[in-house]
Amino acid sequence: MPERQELADGVRRLIAATVAIGASPEELAEVAVMVQAAADRLEAVGASGSTQPVARYGQNPRSSDGESPLSHWMPFDVVVGRSNPVAPPVTVTFEGERAIGHVVFTAPYEGAPGCVHGAVIAGTFDIMLTAANVLADAAGPTTELTIRYLRPTLVGVPSRFEAWVTAADGRRTSSRGQLMQEGQVTVEAEGVFAPLSRARIDALHRRGDSDLSDDPGRPAERRGSTDPDAVHGPIEPKAG
Repeated sequence: MPERQELADGVRRLIAATVAIGASPEELAEVAVMVQAAADRLEAVGASGSTQPVARYGQNPRSSDGESPLSHWMPFDVVVGRSNPVAPPVTVTFEGERAIGHVVFTAPYEGAPGCVHGAVIAGTFDIMLTAANVLADAAGPTTELTIRYLRPTLVGVPSRFEAWVTAADGRRTSSRGQLMQEGQVTVEAEGVFAPLSRARIDALHRRGDSDLSDDPGRPAERRGSTDPDAVHGPIEPKAG
């Protein structure tokens, strides 16, 4: 919904300004009153029950503008979600067999002075490796994620993420990635994932729950398990 994305863009600017712009206590107090009033209005709309609940996941994973389907699947994702003001958001495209991510991290994503927070980088790699897995039709939940920080990644400098699949045997997918700024690799990543069938992934985004079984008669698995096989049921190798 473009109106929700426009709202998210405004809140994103507000977050950046809150972190990065100096202002007098009087100015901050005045703006705080306006922000609180805006939040009160949105919360009142939700409390009235006059609108349908927000669909957390998209039902059509295909993009018409050449981008990765992830931003359409997950409009509220913390990394790529255009409707989530916490997301930068990272723009993901495909080049050959690689997923490419472009973003300029701003002050809200700072860790050490002038540097992007390591946790933000790790979270971005998790979704970038997943994008590469989607391209290879081998996507699924993360089981391992290893990050190697080679040099500082700077705030305010264009960042380019690249991710690609190195191995996929139907039960586990291995992927690698790198982050570059100004032609230098600043971070490398490796991940291992438990692939799910496209039907299960579609079911996850349609239902937003953990019942991803291909068998309608199988009961829903319990939430909260860290074992992908326990959460999603046994993972069968893909035919062909």
